[in-house]
Amino acid sequence: MVAKPKRSGGLSPDASPDELARLRARAQAWLDDDPDPATREELRGVLDRLPASAAELADRFAGPLTFGTAGLRGPLRAGPNGMNLAVVTAAAAGLVGWLGARAASGPLVIGYDARHGSKEFAERTARVATGAGRPALLLPRPLPTPVLAYAVRALGAVAGVMVTASHNPPQDNGYKVYLGAATGGPRGAGAQIVPPVDAEIEAAIRSVGSLAAVPLGAPGDVLGDDVVAGYVRVTAGVIAPAGPRELTVAYTPLHGVGAAVLTSVFARAGFAVPGIVAEQAEPDPNFPTVSFPNPEEPGATDKLLALAGEVGADLALANDPDADRCAVAIPDRVRGWRMLHGDELGVLLADHLIRRGRTGLYASTIVSSSLLRALCEARGVPYGETLTGFKWIVRAAAESGDAELVYGYEEALGYCVAPDQVRDKDGISAALTVAELAAELKAQGRTIADRLDELAGEFGVHLTDQLSVRVDDLREIENAMTYIRSRTPATLLDEPVTSVRDLAPAADVLILRTDTARVVVRPSGTEPKLKAYLEVVEPVVDGDVPAARERAAASVRALRTETAAALGIW
Repeated sequence: MVAKPKRSGGLSPDASPDELARLRARAQAWLDDDPDPATREELRGVLDRLPASAAELADRFAGPLTFGTAGLRGPLRAGPNGMNLAVVTAAAAGLVGWLGARAASGPLVIGYDARHGSKEFAERTARVATGAGRPALLLPRPLPTPVLAYAVRALGAVAGVMVTASHNPPQDNGYKVYLGAATGGPRGAGAQIVPPVDAEIEAAIRSVGSLAAVPLGAPGDVLGDDVVAGYVRVTAGVIAPAGPRELTVAYTPLHGVGAAVLTSVFARAGFAVPGIVAEQAEPDPNFPTVSFPNPEEPGATDKLLALAGEVGADLALANDPDADRCAVAIPDRVRGWRMLHGDELGVLLADHLIRRGRTGLYASTIVSSSLLRALCEARGVPYGETLTGFKWIVRAAAESGDAELVYGYEEALGYCVAPDQVRDKDGISAALTVAELAAELKAQGRTIADRLDELAGEFGVHLTDQLSVRVDDLREIENAMTYIRSRTPATLLDEPVTSVRDLAPAADVLILRTDTARVVVRPSGTEPKLKAYLEVVEPVVDGDVPAARERAAASVRALRTETAAALGIW
């Protein structure tokens, strides 16, 4: 779970003099230790506006922004409950101290995207590492998260840091931590951290003390383009060396850092360079053409689909800003273009890799479609299921046997097609692999839509959807989870609930099942959201897939309504 900013609980301008004095003293202590003149000035401005700014100041000090299982993520602002140079300095010192306490040797490799503050946070991390006597290697420029995950393994690093907030709003930034082989073990080498490492690093951060006492060393070594070229080479090699390459592709990096690397990968693999949405081609931390830089959000891919129509594309691809996720749209006979659900692409890629003869473990999460399990059982392929998040997927174990992971996915547009190279989700290798599938089908006079129909005919229509509720107060999520646990429905879609599985206290997840439907409810791990993952399975009768899809869509709509009521959301 990525740490999120804490809520203040609300301190009003008419707070008592004692409350304001305590808050002012905490802010002054922070100011005295803050290494960044810009955030010191920002915080002084908030202090100068007291008591009118009491609620804002209390929110900034409701933290600290704690270190979760993927590191830190929060708004760029002064104070302990935000992302800033002081928080990053402490995080870097805690991480380096934790590594030192384990006598783990090797360099710390550091990457960053093009968000506000990313380069500065990366450079500060490098100086904290060298100040502690550990080599620091900086990626040469803003690059995708998968390049950093690759570099951890390729360079034999003890750990890696990626400064990114992925697909969060422009005002956010974040700090992901990856472990090397010495600290992560065989399945965790190059993967994000999992408990208890997060709590151990958090404890090390809290013991840092005064930031003025943290030694800062040399800037570290800036890597050359060799590491990027290595990623491009191995990623282009994830598809078969000989095969159809005739395909017209439209693409957007959504103002992120994916375009240069993705186009290099496609060219090296033998594909024509995709057409790119011009207004979104260059990195821009303000994300000016989208309201939310996430390809899952309504409207985010409108310009991509317009370009796809203009160029007569066979396939439309989008990465999120740090290019670890991949969204796909395909031509639709009725609607022109339609975005694939993450589960649809997840199963398509698995089916494609199985057909290519890729042997080993295929894994997904408890919130992803049950179709992958059915596919693996039918094909005699090992299957594993994990908690949500790629930190768990890449550590998946087979439910029987000891097969090694060869593919994993989660419904939130995350796909890992080459875990021996990047042990994390990788939106670039996923984009190339779906292009390989589309080109093979095109050479046969068929489409991805045809392959989806084949899978539906064999296994039934597995339709998934999501009910997502963004909140201002995290207590609303707690209240909804309490509500459904205390009033768990006995039926869904007029069918008896045959299974209720509560994963608390290990995970705040509730799973309800009927014979043909499933609901998984959990708080988001990256945003202030409550999420309910819905799935219905509708058999195909007399080969009529469209009719089965219509019935499934109606059932999902009804399931959304019932789930909202079960959560107390009206």
